[in-house]
Amino acid sequence: MSNSIVKSTATQKGALKKNTVSVLGIFGPKSDLRALMRLSSGRVKEVKPGSRVASGTVIAIDEDGIMLRQSGQTKRITIPGS
Repeated sequence: MSNSIVKSTATQKGALKKNTVSVLGIFGPKSDLRALMRLSSGRVKEVKPGSRVASGTVIAIDEDGIMLRQSGQTKRITIPGS
């Protein structure tokens, strides 16, 4: 992602909804991607595949977001604005 896209996404009003899980960014080598997630509590946590968060378990991470397993269902969470 280019710096201008990151800057514009980071400054969008209302891009992150309160009390929901959001992906703030993805980083690391393709073979070991990590993500920064903003949890519904407002806490920010670094996660990797297998990480457990209050809303479920991270099952995969790619350049666009994460896959989260929640109550037996898989949900994709993308970076806002991407």
